[in-house]
Amino acid sequence: MAARVLADAVWPAVPSGAPVLVPVGSTEQHGPHLPLDTDTVVARAVVQRTAEALPGSWVAPPVAYGASGEHAHFPGTVSIGHEALCAVVVELTRSLALWAGRVVFVNGHGGNTATLDTALGLLRAEGHDIAWTGCGTPGGDAHAGRTETSLMLHLDPERVRLGAAVAGDTRPVVDLLPDLVAHGVRAVSPSGVLGDPAGASAEEGRRTLDAMVSATVRRIGAWTVDDRGRLADPARTSGAVRR
Repeated sequence: MAARVLADAVWPAVPSGAPVLVPVGSTEQHGPHLPLDTDTVVARAVVQRTAEALPGSWVAPPVAYGASGEHAHFPGTVSIGHEALCAVVVELTRSLALWAGRVVFVNGHGGNTATLDTALGLLRAEGHDIAWTGCGTPGGDAHAGRTETSLMLHLDPERVRLGAAVAGDTRPVVDLLPDLVAHGVRAVSPSGVLGDPAGASAEEGRRTLDAMVSATVRRIGAWTVDDRGRLADPARTSGAVRR
């Protein structure tokens, strides 16, 4: 079933009470080989496919700017920061609530996580039927490495500059985090890559996207929401393999 795309619709075609999925991404450096809108492209693809699997759901235009301060030292990055993003999410929800039903934000950028926790905690306290979930994948590298390169080779291969791809810092995120928080990505990886794009493929990207969509559909279907507005994955809470 084709997804219903809000930007393409006329207002009489949009029913009251319709569920709405909102992609949240970023405009930030993704190494020398991936476009600045990579997170937004991935989030929108997950939302599009999820809406196709959930009859009656609508795809909202993406929030294309996020909290990307850790990438600020790379030209091309545009970050609106935590407070502005929080305000955008809050006001989008309050506006959607005038006609929409359940609202789900689907996040493609890790730097937005704390903002979404804050905003959705407030919105749920106001009584909104709302939640958020991420596009992460187990075992994936942190940023502009094999995982995201594979996803973009699947979704938009003409914009992937494989000849410019380089390996960056390949340490796990948990080890990188103190330096990232204190000094930003450029101090850790001059190329902006956290991981290694080597071995990326469109087929791997297709499998990764399928897994992201399956996890998102499961979470929305189960609708188990914590106090930060995060959707739990029933496959994980039941002891199954991680998303």
